[in-house]
Amino acid sequence: MKTRDDALARDAADPLRGLKAQFDLPPGTIYLDGNSLGVLPKATAARVQEVITQEWGRDLIKAWNTADWMHLPERVGDKIARLVGAAPGELVVADSTSLNLYKVLAAALEITKTDAPQRRLIVSERSNFPTDLYIAESLCRQHGFTLKLVDGVDEIPAALNAELAVLMLTEVNYRTGYKHDMKALTAAAHAAGALTVWDLAHSAGAVPVDLKGANADFAIGCGYKYLNGGPGAPAFVWVHPRHADRFWQPLSGWMGHAAPFQFTPDYRPAPGVRRYVCGTPSVIATSALECGVDTVLAAEPLGGMSALREKSLALTEAFAALAEARCAELGVYVVSPREPAQRGSQVCLALKAPLQEAGYAVVQALTARGVIGDYRAGDPARLDAMPHILRFGFTPLYIGFAEVWDAVEHLHQVLASGEWREARFNQKAAVT
Repeated sequence: MKTRDDALARDAADPLRGLKAQFDLPPGTIYLDGNSLGVLPKATAARVQEVITQEWGRDLIKAWNTADWMHLPERVGDKIARLVGAAPGELVVADSTSLNLYKVLAAALEITKTDAPQRRLIVSERSNFPTDLYIAESLCRQHGFTLKLVDGVDEIPAALNAELAVLMLTEVNYRTGYKHDMKALTAAAHAAGALTVWDLAHSAGAVPVDLKGANADFAIGCGYKYLNGGPGAPAFVWVHPRHADRFWQPLSGWMGHAAPFQFTPDYRPAPGVRRYVCGTPSVIATSALECGVDTVLAAEPLGGMSALREKSLALTEAFAALAEARCAELGVYVVSPREPAQRGSQVCLALKAPLQEAGYAVVQALTARGVIGDYRAGDPARLDAMPHILRFGFTPLYIGFAEVWDAVEHLHQVLASGEWREARFNQKAAVT
């Protein structure tokens, strides 16, 4: 794109442009943070009100049957399954991403202790999202395993050895937007005799995922990013059918029981993935999540995830190219991969010296202008390898090319004017 008119022309020709009407976006906002919290679907408020005033308010406890609250985890799970290459009945909505990771990683370790007790190593990336590493560290202490962190994808092959029990990766890296080849890495892990656990927090609803095609073992994911489920929305969990009935998951709550309303004192796990439900599902939150998932499924008649991916790649490439062309002389450089197959639905920028510490303030200045991205701190001891990140997510359901153009123009103005130096932009809030 050489001009804003070029961007407007691309928007006019976009077959997905009508999907934006599903969302309630504040006027004048360029929202590039859907990789952290998705936008509110217009249908959500009315649906939540219906659950509260009619289902709960009118039917009270009867709604577990009359509104079929009991099967919400499976019903919404089947919808998400359509986005990630899973079959009906294989994926459920439950709990949080962290709790679901605890469940599946614990199950993977139990399988390993039975099938290959000499394997005692979990491998992940140092730049993986911290909660994944914290959960893995906790389970290593409990089960006598070791967590090994690699610094880049190039180091993974050497870690696929006779000691490896589980390869645990987030398919799209939250910091850089690097997209792993799930199928190839799963095959390599299996060839080495190990299992795989995939975090789809930045994949589900953003890029095409094929869990069954990749022959993955376990996967978990987030409901409030590209699935637009709302802050703190329930997460989801998938287990390959070959593993689903082998072990109890460690959080064996009553809703994962084979017959919860028999109220037996002993636990008998439900068949399949239903055993990965723990406590009573959050009905209001799961109903809101269903509205968000429906906004992604609305793209199915227009080409589904493949069409969304095509637009996402075009948006992210346009943003990266414009940021380099307009802002490189101001210290900006692109951290995210430029190779399309290796890029998720986000572009991460960083700032060269002497502005390497200015990232947070720049993001705050952009936010004040209505261009909303976010900031992720790097490693102060090695900013060359892990710089502070200005992170921008591109949800093709509601982002267009004119917004890409305008966002880069705002970035240029913030840097060229020194606007980011204002004191109000340099006061760190609790959430960055």
